[in-house]
Amino acid sequence: MTVTPPARMNFGLTFLALFSFTIAFFGARIFTTIHPDAVVVSGGIHFHHFWYGLVMIVAAGWLAIASNHPELNRIYALVFGFGGGLIGDEVGLLLTFGNYHSELTYVFFVGFVCFVVLTILAVRYKRKLENDVLGLSTGERAVHAGIVIAAFSALPLSFDMVSIGLVAIVVGVVVVVAGIALRNRT
Repeated sequence: MTVTPPARMNFGLTFLALFSFTIAFFGARIFTTIHPDAVVVSGGIHFHHFWYGLVMIVAAGWLAIASNHPELNRIYALVFGFGGGLIGDEVGLLLTFGNYHSELTYVFFVGFVCFVVLTILAVRYKRKLENDVLGLSTGERAVHAGIVIAAFSALPLSFDMVSIGLVAIVVGVVVVVAGIALRNRT
């Protein structure tokens, strides 16, 4: 029995969301391993990076629902996946109400699941992925890269490294603007 996917389903978006989830998850793991004591505390409240991830998921989800611009769907998928990765990194903290170093984080389990799903998508929908992901113009690639760079600013910002976070945001925005300019030229 062969299961045919719905005609409107975009596996490139699924791939991009999971790919950015994986980048964010492991980026956050590496960052928190290198800087375990860096925290942002304001008014006695510790701002963990799952808050930034939650904002990214809500914003991307809402914009994807409310937007009438299908050309932005890849951007929403990237931001949504990145936010999910930041939240996924803090699963141990969320499940244990404060024990960040809990074994519930399951770094290798999450990585394995991401790898398996990405591989299945890449093998099963190779041609579709080539069109949806690799068929992008240079401008579109630059826009996506800029969004990922700006999204990574959530990590230093959540660890009170404001100057590094602001630099990441500025670099990301510059790359996005350059990508838009490149895309508009073609």
